[in-house]
Amino acid sequence: MSRALPKYNKRRVVVIGAAVALTLSGAVVVNSALAGESSGSGGSTDARTLAAPGTITCPDVASQLPAIPATAQAEVDRNLALLQTQIAEANKRLVDTVGQGGANFVQNAILGPLADKRVSTIDRIAISIGRKGTKPQGLDALAPCALDADGVADTGEDAGGDAAAGDEAEVTPGAEETAAAGDGAADTGADAAGVGTISCPDVASRLPAIPATAQAEVDRNLALLQTQIAEANKRLVDTVGQGGANFVQNAILGPLADKRVSTIDRIAISIGRKGTKPQGLDALAACTLNK
Repeated sequence: MSRALPKYNKRRVVVIGAAVALTLSGAVVVNSALAGESSGSGGSTDARTLAAPGTITCPDVASQLPAIPATAQAEVDRNLALLQTQIAEANKRLVDTVGQGGANFVQNAILGPLADKRVSTIDRIAISIGRKGTKPQGLDALAPCALDADGVADTGEDAGGDAAAGDEAEVTPGAEETAAAGDGAADTGADAAGVGTISCPDVASRLPAIPATAQAEVDRNLALLQTQIAEANKRLVDTVGQGGANFVQNAILGPLADKRVSTIDRIAISIGRKGTKPQGLDALAACTLNK
């Protein structure tokens, strides 16, 4: 037969039950908090993953080459390896500069310069093959690369297409008239905008005697050097305030130097076909910003 508990015992049971319930509730709260912290950390990691800058991918050049003469194989292999190095460096920079610059930073500071470097390297491959074999044409179309990342709208093939089309496409009507003035800073309103002007070493004055058969090609490329400077000065004005401390060097002066190397190489090669090929002209490729 069950006996009724005394009143004070009933109160004790109620108090003990409430304490147990409170303890259990506390455990639930603590466990929930801990679970929330873990989730938060996981969420943070997910956010970092989502913020991953993607990967730069470029068209394969090796598979597009014709038969390579034995005498050119070492140089071709060296430049094919350089193409891979350039992509690896661009991908590293992509990671190192996450969050920098504006909407077009990746195109201006990474993909654009990469395309310019690839144009120069691909040109060297074509030239080395052409010395003893058939020089491949149209390889510059393989220069532009793309950013393989969801939601990236500023890195399409079209953006890099100008560089991929080859430097020849940059020549504008009447540009030959400017070539005689040397490679000094082109007047594009950059000074008026207060951003300074880009000036480059003069190439024309450093050339040896130019064979008559090469004169037209040399003039065309000297004019192209002027066009490149004018475009760089315009870009200097258009991108005021973009990027960090090294933006001008990385996005304007660096790509300009790469373009000038290709153009100067073409000048030297055209002279060398019927005369003495000038040496050391690549030292004139680098330009400076005068403020």
